[in-house]
Parts: sequence; C-alpha cells; structure tokens
Amino acid sequence: MSKTILIGSPNSGKSLLFNRLTGLNQKVANFPGVTVNISTGQSITDPTSELMDFPGVYSLNGISAEEEVSIKAFFNALSNPDIGCIVCVVDATRLEKGLIFALQVLAACVNHNKPLIIAANMMDVLDQHGMQMNLAGLEAVLKVPVVGISAKSGLGLDALQAVISQHRDTPAPFSSDIIASDESVIHRQAQQLAANFGPKGDLLINAQTRLDQFFLHSWYGGIAFLAIMYLLFQSIFTWAAPVMDGVEAVIAGTADIILPLLPAGMVSDFVADALFGGIGAFLVFVPQIFVLTLVVGLLEDSGYLARAAVICHKPLRIFGLTGKSFVPMLSSVACAIPGIYAARTVDSPRKRWLTYLAIPLMPCSARLPVYSLLIAAFIPATKAFGGLVGWQGLAMFGIYVFGIVCGLLVTTVVSRTSQALRSDLPFVLEMPPYRLPSWRPLLRNAWNRSKHFVTKAGKVIFTVTVVIWLLGYFPNNGAALGESWLGQMGQFIEPVFAPFGLDWKYGVAILSSFLAREVFVGTLGTLFGIEGGEENIISLAEHIQNSGLPIGAGFALLVFFSIALQCVSTLAVLRRESGSWRLPAQLFVSYSIFAYLAAWTTFTLVEAIVN
Repeated sequence: MSKTILIGSPNSGKSLLFNRLTGLNQKVANFPGVTVNISTGQSITDPTSELMDFPGVYSLNGISAEEEVSIKAFFNALSNPDIGCIVCVVDATRLEKGLIFALQVLAACVNHNKPLIIAANMMDVLDQHGMQMNLAGLEAVLKVPVVGISAKSGLGLDALQAVISQHRDTPAPFSSDIIASDESVIHRQAQQLAANFGPKGDLLINAQTRLDQFFLHSWYGGIAFLAIMYLLFQSIFTWAAPVMDGVEAVIAGTADIILPLLPAGMVSDFVADALFGGIGAFLVFVPQIFVLTLVVGLLEDSGYLARAAVICHKPLRIFGLTGKSFVPMLSSVACAIPGIYAARTVDSPRKRWLTYLAIPLMPCSARLPVYSLLIAAFIPATKAFGGLVGWQGLAMFGIYVFGIVCGLLVTTVVSRTSQALRSDLPFVLEMPPYRLPSWRPLLRNAWNRSKHFVTKAGKVIFTVTVVIWLLGYFPNNGAALGESWLGQMGQFIEPVFAPFGLDWKYGVAILSSFLAREVFVGTLGTLFGIEGGEENIISLAEHIQNSGLPIGAGFALLVFFSIALQCVSTLAVLRRESGSWRLPAQLFVSYSIFAYLAAWTTFTLVEAIVN
C-alpha cells in the first residue's frame, strides 16, 4: 500500500485536511504542538493509499522534544520505499511563514528523490476578502505542484487527491537552483516568493490587532482570562444539568422496567446494586465530560489558548514554569495523559520536568464525578447575585483553583531548591490568527472524548464494581454489609482514614479508586445499594448527607482527591515520557502523603470552625 505523508507548520490546517481525506477524527486545535502523535488513515477515495499525519513543526532543525520526534520520524519515513508522496501544507494567508518550512521540506525531498506537493490551505479566506494567490507562478518557480485548497470547506480537495494519485510514484523533477541549506537564504527566498506570488498584505491584521490589544492587555486581558476560566467551570454544572437529569431518568426508568422481571435473589440484587447502583452512578457524569471537552476545544480552535499562554507566562515564571506549560496544564483538565504528551512543546527539558510535576495535580475529568458528588452532597444548589452565580458552580471553580495552586506551589518549591532547574530557554510562541471554530469537529471531538471516557473507565469500573459487590454480598447474601468479607476488610483499614472522619466504606472506595479516580463514585453506589439505597446520583448524595458524615470529612475528601495521584495510566505514561519509573514512583508516594496530611488538616480546621 502506497503511503502519503502530510507535514506542515502548526496552525496550517494539516490535521483538519487529514480528517477530510481519511474520514477519521484526529484531534485538531489552533495551538502549536497539540497534535503530538503520528496518525495514519486510509484515503476515502483510494483504498490502496494510506495517509500519515505528522506533528506540526516550524523547522526541520527543531529545538523542542516534540519537534525532534516529528523530524526524526519524517527523515526515517523519507527513506522508506513505501512512501510515495509528501504533501506540505502551508497557510495561504501567511504564505511567507509557510514557505520557509516548505523550502526545507523541498530540499529534503530532493535529497531522497521523493515527489512533493504543496497544498496552499485556507483559500476560502482569500476568497472572502476578494484576494488571489498566483498558484501557477509559484508552481512554475518551485517546479512542484501547488494546489489551492480549503480543509475547512472542502474546496480543492478533489484536485489535491488527483495530484497525489498522479505524483506519488513519480520521481521528483526538482530544479536545484531554488534549493538552499542556509536558513538566511531560505528566509530571503520565502520572502521573495511570497511577495511575488502570494496575496498582498495581512488579511486580518486590523481585526487581529484590536483583539490582541484587548486580550493581551496587562489589565483587561487578565480580567478576561479569569472570567473565561470561571465560565468554563460554571458551565460544567449549568449546561450539563438538564442532560444529567435526563440520563438519571433513563437509568431509573430502565431499572423500574427490568428489575420487576427478574426473580428475587442474587441476580436481582446484582443488577440493582452493581449495575444500576455502581455503573449507573458513574454514567450520569458523562454530560459534564462532554461540556468540559467542548469548551476547552472552543478555546483551542478559536486561537485564544495561545494568548492565554502568553498571559500566563509572567505569573508562571514565578512558579518556575513557562507560558508553554499552560497548555499541557489546561489539557490535563480533560485528562492528564494528553497533558503529559503536550508537555513535549516545552522547549526547556528542565521546565518540561517541572510541568510533569504540576500535571497530576490539575483537576482532570476523572476527578469530576467525585467532585460533583461531594459538592452535591455538601453545597446547597442555590444561586446568588440575582441567579448569576451558583454556589455549586463556585465550589467547583474553587476546588479546581485549589488543585492548580497546589501544582504551582510544588513547582515553586522544587525549582527554588534545585539549582539544576533554574536555567531556562527564551519563551517564543507563535500567535495563531483568531478564527471562528467549526462546530462539527468540536462536537465530534467532545462526543469521542466522552465515549472514550466511558469505554476506558467503564471496563475498570465494571470490574471493580463486580468485585466490590461480591465481597459485600457474601457470605451472608447481603444481609449485613458490616459482616461481609468487604466489611471485614474495610474495618481492618478503617483506622487509616478515621483521622479525617471517614468510616470503612469510604476507605474501601478510596482504595478502589487508585485504579481510576472515578471508580470512587461507582464503589459508593454499590456499597449504598447493598444497604438498600437508590441508584441515582441525587439519592447517592442524599445518602451521604443522611449517613452522618461530618461536613469536615466531605471537604477532606475533596482535598484528598484534588492532590492524590490515583491513576495507573498517568503513572505509566509518565514512566514512558521520563524514561524510568523513578519520577512516577516519587510523585505517587509524595502526593499520597501530601494528600493525606492536607485532608487531615482540612478536616481539623473545618470541624473546629463548624463546632
């Protein structure tokens, strides 16, 4: 099968083009370095052709770890006889920048005798502004096909696919007079080519400048940043609430239909307690995952995320980090794993290592079900300031801020006590243009993320739920949970969690959540289900309220889960990225101790205030 490489600078629309040509759902974002893995997919129109989407890079002489991975893989691929063609995607609205990289790719293709096609993307933007680009003139000078396309609208994709089919098995007839290895010469060539054949002027310079004057302002920009972050977390409750109610109603209605059909006994108890109680309590939080992913994707695709990184650079320097650490940290709000991968964009190895320290403390979506349950149990669902501010949303915002602050405090202490971590590379970040996001990829990505969350976490939760239910049901068929095998185990470990007001059931739920944080909710749902509790999340929260759990213990649980590193997958990815088990082992032990002490302190202070 012949393979075609897609390569280009960040924000050139390369990954969106890959999605168009293959029908896949590769992550697309308007921020440098978001795509960090090489993706492959079969062409929709040609089953014998496979496309490879390489991470975006600015130059074939990379300085960051992410660029080095992509560049090394690209040169290895050029030596592969299965590679039939290379497509270099450039942004037609910023032609000079794209041509600097395209000329480097051109030289590499000449050296390896591989056909090159230049795809001038975003031609729809040129059309909207009544501007034109001399594609034929540029093609004549470079002596390679130059095809105008729009990956967003689909303009010119048929022509591009036809050119790929025509040239992928043809040696590249390049002229050597345009080839240069000196970067200064390449920059002059790109500037001249853009001036001769590209659209004249910056299309959006006035609008972009006005927006940046506001969003990057020393005062207005900071206020806008805080407001956007607050709306992000407030939306988790407000936008997702109706759908969560619908999911609860479906689960409850399904239970009312199925349970009467089952014979009384172990099977009926298992379906009611383990499936509807454990799994059902977890599924109700999926709408919040969807909303969180959707809003973060909106920030990425609009171009605001890069501005947020610039805004955060100065304050993050105080904590030993860099502005580029902001994106991995924000990505970790969805999941720590893509955040760890995104840390490759941090040029300095030392700053990248510090970013690894902060990522596990970011409030990831796996913590969201735990936070939502505990907030629903202890924070009233009332509003203030004329209904503009909900106390539960404010509490969610507060616990997210708490996790972020803890991460920053850790990096501050480590960076200031380690002499080896004080040096740094200059902070350089391209400002992508502001763009209206395409809703279809945003919704599709949010849906896929939610589905991935269910399929990945669901397997673990189902396994843990079954084990918990069996241990809690036998040997007395669920007659007395405290006398079951699970009760005996829980009472053995109860002294560990008793200092911050938790009984053995919460201790069992905490231990089971080390496989995955969200298992905590399913475990409690199963335990309370065995005791005769209801299966929906509202009843689970009410059960916690009525169980006599002190309010200090609820806050202690929030603090514990915001700090403890309870994710096996995160530890495994950290091991792969750092090259050894030393860093993940250190983080697991230190954050577990930190979480325990912080939870005990919280319980003591809250109970002292309340009583």
